[in-house]
Formats: sequence, structure tokens, C-alpha cells
Amino acid sequence: MDDARVTRREFMGKSAKMAAGAAACFGAVGAGAGASAGAVDTSKIPSYNPNMEYRRLGKTDLMVSAVCLGGHSRSNQKERTEIISRCLDAGINYDDSCGFGEVVRDAKALKGRREKMYQALSHCGHEVRNKNYRTAKKLMEVLDETLKGSNQEYTDLWRITCYEPGGRHTFNTSCEIVKALETAKKQGKARFVGFSSHDRRWIQFMIEYFPQVEVVLFPFTTMSKAAPTDSLFPALKKRDVGAFGIKPYGAGSLFQGDQEERDRLARLALRYILHSNTVIPIPGMNDVAHVDTAAKAVMERRKLDLKEQAELQDASKRMWANLPPNYQWLKNWEYV
Repeated sequence: MDDARVTRREFMGKSAKMAAGAAACFGAVGAGAGASAGAVDTSKIPSYNPNMEYRRLGKTDLMVSAVCLGGHSRSNQKERTEIISRCLDAGINYDDSCGFGEVVRDAKALKGRREKMYQALSHCGHEVRNKNYRTAKKLMEVLDETLKGSNQEYTDLWRITCYEPGGRHTFNTSCEIVKALETAKKQGKARFVGFSSHDRRWIQFMIEYFPQVEVVLFPFTTMSKAAPTDSLFPALKKRDVGAFGIKPYGAGSLFQGDQEERDRLARLALRYILHSNTVIPIPGMNDVAHVDTAAKAVMERRKLDLKEQAELQDASKRMWANLPPNYQWLKNWEYV
């Protein structure tokens, strides 16, 4: 793909054609792919790299890298630009920006090469977690401000940040969320839409009740697994909703030891999640070495041997024990 900026009208026309052509794409393609994707035209995959695996993101029909780039990062503008450049080289083609500052930073990092990476955005502080932003009108105002502030005409995915545990949105708020998402698509300001939440039951209600939802984000760590009953995953599959897993490293609590040991644990974690074939992990990456670690994990054997399973289990138990007070809610996501 070239680097030319695409207008809103142009991408809406192209999206319809690409969706029709990609309708037969299922499973995965690339290094370590666990399922056949059929006749996938890799020229349609932004930043395609044969050493990276790509997975279909539900009914969006986007083929995104098996490991993607999370938005939260301690990096400055220069460092973030270097991180995104390394991602593009490695074939990582999805960037999740959660917060106005992150959106602006990442849009600047991708200036002149917008078509090489799918960009998702959320202005989490000015969305429905905040009681002042629980109408479609207010949400659309925030989207407009975020796009303007980051010098973008559209986003590939608008994923509204919703309640964490401790309460659920009212049905009226749910309807306002979906109304805003629908409006953004109709106006060409978002190619695809969804939301993030830490409330499993509410996520299931939303995707079952509102077919407009195309993508969801929720926690998935090295302790997470499909629930034996009432799991979220059958509903995701039935509704063909794409799923990203946030906090794969337990907000950093997984790590210990020197850099070599931390890298090894990161790769074990990503291999565990990839082998589960449930979500696409989007870890935060603070430097280019983290990108290299993620890319290497994709190329490694997926299934952990007994020694690796025991190592990751011990590390995960320590992670659970070392979660800071503001991340204790992650324990609610042992079963998904």
C-alpha cells in the first residue's frame, strides 16, 4: 500500500470492496498459523511480513497481526515513533490508542504512512466511564474533537471505553453507546466500531443484543482461560465479533529477574495466549526491544512443553500475588 492519505469517501468505497473480497477469509495466515485462511490476498494486509501471523478480526474481515501494539506506554514521541517503525518492519499492523494524548502521539508517529497500520482510538476520560459523556451527542462531540486534535479524518476502529467492575451501565446508556457507534460509521468517521470493558456479563449482553458491535476488548492474562460453563467465547463466535486481549502481562506484575528472564516470560505469555486461539493480545511496549520480543514469540512453537508450563504457572501465581491494589480486579478474569 502507498503512503498517500486516503479521504473518508475513498476509504468507504474501498472498505466495501475489500469486505466483499475478504468474506471467505477465516482462521489465520503466516508464521505459526493454527488454521488455514484459504486464498488470502496478502497484498491487502498492511505491513505484511511472512514471519508474522495474521488473524481475521471477526466480521470486520480485517487481517490483523497475531500480536498487536497496545496504547499504554511510558515512551515519549521520539521513542514511540521508533517503536511503531519497528512494529511496521515486524509486520505488526494494529495500534490501539486509549486516551487523547496517546491518540495524538501515535497519529504523529504514523504521519506519512497512515495506510501501513490500522489505528484504533478511544478518549477514555471523556467517554461513558464519565457520567458527563453518556449520550450519543456527547460521545460524537468527543470523537470529533479527538479526530481533529490528532489531525485525522477517520479512525479504523472507534472502541468506546466502558465501565470497569463496580457497576454496569444502564440499558439507556448502552443504547446511547450503540447510537454513537452507528452514527460514526454512517458519517464515515469510523470504519469499524466496538468497545472495551472489564465486565464479562455486560460484554456478553452487548454483543448478543446489539449486532452493530464488531470488536470488543477485555482482559486476558496468563491465568485466563475459557470458563467451563457460560463462557464469553461461544457468543463471540456466534456473533462473529473480533476480540483483543488487554493486560497480557498482568499490568507488568508477571515480570521478575533480569532482562533476559523478563523477555522469556513475555514470550511464554504470548505463546500461551496465541495457543489458546481466543483473543489477539495487545501488550504495551515501551521500547523497540519489546517489539522484537513479541515478534519472536509469534515465530516460536505455540504449545508449551511441561517444563515451560510449570515455569509459566509459577510466574503467573507470583503475578496474581503481586498485583497492585488498583489491579486486583484482574483476578475476576481467570475464567472468560
